[in-house]
Amino acid sequence: MTGATAGVGRATAVAFAARGDRVALLARGREGLAAAADEVQRAGGEALVVPVDMADAKAVDNAAEQVVDAFGRIDVWVNNAFAGLFAPFTEITPDEYRRVTEVTYLGYVFGTRAALRHMLPRDRGTIVQVGSALAYRGIPLQSAYCGAKHAIQGFNESLRCELLHQGSGVRTTMVQLPALNTPQFDWVLNRMPGRARPVPPVYQPEVAARAIVHAAGHGRRREYWVGGSTVGTLIANAVAPGLLERYLARTGFDAQQDPGEHGGVGNLWSPADGPRGRDFGAHGRFDGEARPASSQGWASRNRGRVAKALAVGVGVGVLAVRKLTRN
Repeated sequence: MTGATAGVGRATAVAFAARGDRVALLARGREGLAAAADEVQRAGGEALVVPVDMADAKAVDNAAEQVVDAFGRIDVWVNNAFAGLFAPFTEITPDEYRRVTEVTYLGYVFGTRAALRHMLPRDRGTIVQVGSALAYRGIPLQSAYCGAKHAIQGFNESLRCELLHQGSGVRTTMVQLPALNTPQFDWVLNRMPGRARPVPPVYQPEVAARAIVHAAGHGRRREYWVGGSTVGTLIANAVAPGLLERYLARTGFDAQQDPGEHGGVGNLWSPADGPRGRDFGAHGRFDGEARPASSQGWASRNRGRVAKALAVGVGVGVLAVRKLTRN
């Protein structure tokens, strides 16, 4: 599990642990890693701490080797680590843009390469790419992050085609997430006037974790959409992207800010949960408004049940109509 110390990564690591899984925790922040390992063990799993910067390809390869040495194999690799910043495009330096791209996009590429090196010889395994509605729909103030998520989308589609062509037993799937209550909004580099916040509606990270764990066990499906807001955004972007752009131009700036001061330093170059930082856990400051469940997410994970229920409902309706027409 990359990006395992906080937010979605932390919640997902604990969700895997609750099944009794052995979980390798990959991230930069040593304070966060230690706390995540303790939480994984308390949840019933076995934890392996592997400090790594996902932007360093060689370090990622070494991390995968450590996992195999400890656990014997890699069954599931979840790419989740990212770096971001909130700022207009013209206020982002080239080095900052490069760093976001290297962590958020190339980190997924390097993680996928490291996982495939061990999965392909066994012809088994699943790689889960943690995405976002922003993999399809860019929004203001997050151009670097949106660009990276778009890149992951294209990279993953190409890889899926190649694996299908080879007849490989290795699977890769992507989970597109909504706005989530994670700590990133209090440590992300921020050049907006207010405090960074997710665009409502906001979901708890456990909603994402349930979807990721499910995707890890059902990797044949190419993509999962989580949350009604994700579905609405992606459909609106497919049907009327121009109108959506104008809407976001009017609302997207204010919707991503709360009143109040912020540090603005961010964790782009060093982890907020490193030796001089603290553990942040899975949740951010939005517990009061975050939704603990998603009916759409449940329906997405249980498409077979939903289809059967609809079929039964339609059948009952048809019988009722026939009975009425006979009478």
